[in-house]
Amino acid sequence: MAELTYEMLRESVAGGAVALRSIMSLQPAEGEGGKVFPPTYSVERGAVHKYAIEERQVGDRVSTTVLLDSVASQANRAELALLEGWEAEQLRFPVPFVDFSGEPDVSDIGRLTVLEAPHRLADAIFRDSLLDGTLFRLSEVGRAITDAQPRNATAMFRYAPTALLFGQWDSTGPKGGLGAKFQRAYVAEIVGDCAVPGKGVASRIDPFQIERAAAVLLEHRDSEQLWTLDPEEAERDAKGRPKPFKKDGRPSEALHGNITPSFHTNADGNVINGGVTVSSARQTTVLSLAALRRLRFADVSREATVAARTAVAALGVAAIAYGYEMDFDLRSRCLLIPQHAPNVELVWRDGSEPAIVELGRESSAALVKRAAAEADAAGLGWEAGEIRLEPAPKLVELLRRSREVSAREGAADAS
Repeated sequence: MAELTYEMLRESVAGGAVALRSIMSLQPAEGEGGKVFPPTYSVERGAVHKYAIEERQVGDRVSTTVLLDSVASQANRAELALLEGWEAEQLRFPVPFVDFSGEPDVSDIGRLTVLEAPHRLADAIFRDSLLDGTLFRLSEVGRAITDAQPRNATAMFRYAPTALLFGQWDSTGPKGGLGAKFQRAYVAEIVGDCAVPGKGVASRIDPFQIERAAAVLLEHRDSEQLWTLDPEEAERDAKGRPKPFKKDGRPSEALHGNITPSFHTNADGNVINGGVTVSSARQTTVLSLAALRRLRFADVSREATVAARTAVAALGVAAIAYGYEMDFDLRSRCLLIPQHAPNVELVWRDGSEPAIVELGRESSAALVKRAAAEADAAGLGWEAGEIRLEPAPKLVELLRRSREVSAREGAADAS
């Protein structure tokens, strides 16, 4: 099996292949038959939360499958994998960020990068921040980003190439719904096969065995103390009577006492959300070279265009390699174990047998470095300097006020 080289990648991007594909087989960390917990999605205006279970055609059979990680979630994880490589200085590419560390009231946020913002460089966090003292959208870089289009993606490639990989729609910018749309070229998801839903249960054993009828807890006048048994210390209602703690003052309202073992049920009484067992899970990642070939760059040669597209593809390859080493701990009780190292298939236009190439962390980092250098030599280089923004005063004030409201509401909920 050959290692994926720059020459192979460039030839594929130039038109030799339609896509790069990685298929990873996974099993629950508990082993065969182990239960995993998928994400839940709300329906009926949030009244019910359900797993995304559906029938899919798998080979020559129809299987009940469950979505374990969505396309959007997988994109976010791939971005964090690239961020890990960037922070370790193993991957060098432009990563604009907003630095909150100098703001006393919100310094705990630290640095928020384009790889973490929900809408990437089109996010309101960047819109409401300053680049060299100027609102980002009004800066030279910001105006270039706003004007970038798939038919002229030079500015986006220069300042935020990952937006060309994971997609971006500038729907809230100066052009509104007519803002630039960059198609997602990197698409991945994790699906469980032969899914069998389980039953959700809950219980709690109190070491003190406090009985429900032991006492009625009263709301304390001091919200930080939560509750009291002394009527003299209690908050009073409009008629001057001591107020029970929360609903009816049961010890369980203050998390004292047992929770009777029971099933999780929905409004119809059906038992729900108890995880699933699957025969196996599969991560499928597709990097569409056809999508990258739609990107155009104004006033550059054909060689430079192919080099720039290849550099974006190299970032996608690195996302696969680095994502593998970040493991597949998707959420609580959903740790999956790969059954093999990642391999990439070059998918040809004529549907013939794909070519399988090896992929690793070091080789993918070298691929990104070479691709960036080739693009730069052809006249389409990445921004080499740091792209650091600072939050505008109005954004800091909005965050400060929001935190004050959250603190008040938290205190009210506790009482």
